[in-house]
Amino acid sequence: MLKTPKGLRLHIGFFGKRNAGKSSLLNAFAMQEVSIVSPVAGTTADPVEKAMELHSLGPVLLIDTAGLDDDAALVGDLRREKSLKIMERCDMAFIVSEADKWGSFEEKLVSEFAAGKVPVVAVLNKCDRFAVPESLKEDFLRRKIPFVVASAAAGEGIASLREAVIRNAPEEYLSSPRLVGDLLEEGQTVLLVTPIDIEAPRGRMILPQVQALRDVLDSSCCAVTVKADMVKKALRNLKEPPALVVTDSQAFGEVAPLVPESIPLTSFSILMARLKGDLSLCAAGAARIGKKEKLTKVLIAEACTHHPVEGDIGRVKIPCAIRKVRGKVEGRLLAEDEIAFTHVQGHDYPEDPKEYDLVIHCGACTFNAREMRTRILKAAEAKVPFTNYGVTLAFCAGILERALSPFPEALEAFRKERKENTLP
Repeated sequence: MLKTPKGLRLHIGFFGKRNAGKSSLLNAFAMQEVSIVSPVAGTTADPVEKAMELHSLGPVLLIDTAGLDDDAALVGDLRREKSLKIMERCDMAFIVSEADKWGSFEEKLVSEFAAGKVPVVAVLNKCDRFAVPESLKEDFLRRKIPFVVASAAAGEGIASLREAVIRNAPEEYLSSPRLVGDLLEEGQTVLLVTPIDIEAPRGRMILPQVQALRDVLDSSCCAVTVKADMVKKALRNLKEPPALVVTDSQAFGEVAPLVPESIPLTSFSILMARLKGDLSLCAAGAARIGKKEKLTKVLIAEACTHHPVEGDIGRVKIPCAIRKVRGKVEGRLLAEDEIAFTHVQGHDYPEDPKEYDLVIHCGACTFNAREMRTRILKAAEAKVPFTNYGVTLAFCAGILERALSPFPEALEAFRKERKENTLP
């Protein structure tokens, strides 16, 4: 990969009142003109993102936001709403105020981020024009709130701002996340089954396949990559059975019969559920598909904003697979309109998904873990089961227990939720 995917970057948001200097700080931090800067309050209308590499930490994503105190009719509400969406997916927050104007507004932001366990750094900007009260510094020290005194205009405090990111970055970003390597021992072989279909970018493989391949190599293991129709030949050519077979979820039905039961089998999407979200919760959520209670409304969420293609997994394959299982549960053939499938893409996601019987999410390879955890939390608070593409397809194919065999906790969660009235 020439670039680190957005979903694996540390997301850092700049928040505060209008004209506090958020855009100027982001530009100074990135060392280039990313956001438009103007003395007119409310210049930043939409979130602005900048991907960069931060020395000693690695890939980050800087996000500039509109002032949360925007009181313009309607437009102000829309700007605030977009900024609040950014709050949900930030791994770290810079709360920016003018050096001498930190007050209850900023403290409320500190409390909101603290509730979500998101680390914050107070940024007291425009120190070339305004003095920071010593009592405020003492208060921050007493409460152990990291703070930086800065001036974007004068270039002061920018290095301290970068150091603050490194000092306060969540632990998960200080060590490389593992997608598959922790399931292997050095020198073992993994068979990666990667169908090349119309959804794969021309000349490339899809992102989870590339990430899995890189993680296998980083683990000093061997990767054998084949299409689904070459699985039998690949297994026959290997002197020893592979330690693990990872397949595209859409090929579960084709691949599973070709892989001996003695060889662990899972999918790229299931690995992504473990990396970005909560695999045990997804495993338990899939059981809802086979329960006797009516399944009438399903939300299908995708991180990517691609145009649907013929045989699209979210719009065609998953709905068809679910209708087939529900037909077995109800003992009849279901009409296409008996289950309403709602599709959302990108960062669109309902604030309260309680109207749905089930939420099914893609592998979220372009999202960071925090945004996925936010979505999972919203579903949990609404008491709506949550699962993902790979888990769903494995369940509908009747092989979810096998696909979860490398993950005992998730397998136990599924078995606990699955009851006698659950198929297949």
